[in-house]
Amino acid sequence: MSMLSVCFSIFVASLMLTGVLRKYAVRLHLIDTPIERSAHREPIPRGGGLSISLLFSLATFYFYFVGLISAAEFLALGGGVLIGLLGLADDVVSLRLRWRLSVQFLAATWSVYWLGGVVPVNFGLFVLSYPLILSILGVLALVWLLNLYNFMDGIDGLAGSQLLFVSAMTYFLAMNNEDQVVGMLSAVLIAAGAGFLVWNWPPAKIFMGDAGSNFIGYSLGIMALLSMHHESLAVWTWFILLGVFVVDSMVTLCNRFLLGGKWYEGHASHAYQNAAKSYKSHSKVTIAVLAINVVWLAPLAWLSAQLPEFGALLTIIALAPLIFLASKYQAGKSVGITN
Repeated sequence: MSMLSVCFSIFVASLMLTGVLRKYAVRLHLIDTPIERSAHREPIPRGGGLSISLLFSLATFYFYFVGLISAAEFLALGGGVLIGLLGLADDVVSLRLRWRLSVQFLAATWSVYWLGGVVPVNFGLFVLSYPLILSILGVLALVWLLNLYNFMDGIDGLAGSQLLFVSAMTYFLAMNNEDQVVGMLSAVLIAAGAGFLVWNWPPAKIFMGDAGSNFIGYSLGIMALLSMHHESLAVWTWFILLGVFVVDSMVTLCNRFLLGGKWYEGHASHAYQNAAKSYKSHSKVTIAVLAINVVWLAPLAWLSAQLPEFGALLTIIALAPLIFLASKYQAGKSVGITN
């Protein structure tokens, strides 16, 4: 079966499975009931991202079964199954933070172990090459990224369209550098994400849920580590591609901490959420983020892949205007509720 046929089948399966999840959301206890900080005003089914998690996991098993990925890579990616199940449980019963973090760190440690650690990182002026420090940073990065992606899944279409952008760019860059493994995995995420996004585009008919957002953030992190091992993409390229999510979440976190708020609790004060309230539109903000990704971040990500020795500098250049935008839209500060 050709890769194109596989991806088309995954797209159709994702489209249908997401529709089934929406239909049976009430029976599965997967309903997002609006609260004060919610961006919607009516109960909406959630957990649609489960279709992405399930199909990506099945595709990974298939690639391993036919010998396209190694046992170590398969086991490293397998940590995402635990993260997906954890997210699903949280969607249904709302787990406590300490339980979520415990399982997340366990899964991240498992994956970094099977990857054989993290390769040295070139900061331009120096190279970080201490294996233990790199492995610890790798575990922390995976936990950070999966939670970051979850934080940024707060308006219709944003997390899904971000998945398509990042996956499309990593597919292009990985295949250009003959990294078949990361290329195949990216293609699967494009297909599965597109099927889900049909249902999630504003106005959303179903939400991604933690089962999807946590799994996606974690899986992208594993793919980043894989690409570093394969020497196809540097960590800086991933920072640039995820720039909007990285900057918004970090500026929001820092501002909430400095303002003395309970930064670890749920809120609706990210820059993208404030922008959606200001413009009274989810679609405008989602399209604006896509435009930033395509026009600004994509060329810089490509350049960082061509000139990896300048990756850290290009990352600073890429993220600086995004910090300005996050500040403009008062990331970390609540600006009111959408009508």
